[in-house]
Amino acid sequence: MNDRQFKTKIFEHLARIGKAVSSPKRLELLDVLAQGPRTVEVLADETALTVANTSRHLRALHAARLVDAEKRGLFVTYRISDENVNVFLRNMRLLAESRLSDIERVMKEFLSNRPSMDKVDSETLLQRVRDGLVTVLDVRPAEEFRAGHIPGAVSVPLTELRKRLKTLPRNQEIVAYCRGPYCVLAIKAVELLRKEGYRAVRLESSVPDWRIRGFKVAYGDEEGE
Repeated sequence: MNDRQFKTKIFEHLARIGKAVSSPKRLELLDVLAQGPRTVEVLADETALTVANTSRHLRALHAARLVDAEKRGLFVTYRISDENVNVFLRNMRLLAESRLSDIERVMKEFLSNRPSMDKVDSETLLQRVRDGLVTVLDVRPAEEFRAGHIPGAVSVPLTELRKRLKTLPRNQEIVAYCRGPYCVLAIKAVELLRKEGYRAVRLESSVPDWRIRGFKVAYGDEEGE
């Protein structure tokens, strides 16, 4: 192998990652899988794809070693292959946000008819939790909460929020979070809470963001301190 062949082969393999994440739907699948393992059928429902198309995209991600697969009976469960994939996804998102003004424009357009959609950063939230000043709601599905959540958070899936409103304190600010800045679950939760007279804001960070930045993450049904 000469110098040129070496360079060509190395960059061909590096390009496999780029090709694997060149599809918007594959990025969305990875975004969901970052929250915890999922079957093909659940992923199809989450991303508005057919099961056949979901399987095709997942095979491409698996070929690039970005996801692992495990078959149990008739169902195949996929998961992020390791934490380096979550780090890569976060860095790619931050790079895109810093270089592509279209992302900010789309976010502003989406939030334009949702006035005062306040948000809180991770450091501020951590201090408020330590001071006992806020109630933190994880509004993702319960299985995502069990796969990893912010310590002290209470699992209240968005689908259950309305019927559980009476269990929430009115004398504390409520911070809702879900899967990250592009997830709408926390936005809808804050809208509902404010409509019902609660003081509510949203946390844009996801649990993988929280973990990557070195903050503690709780697992299972543990709510922690």
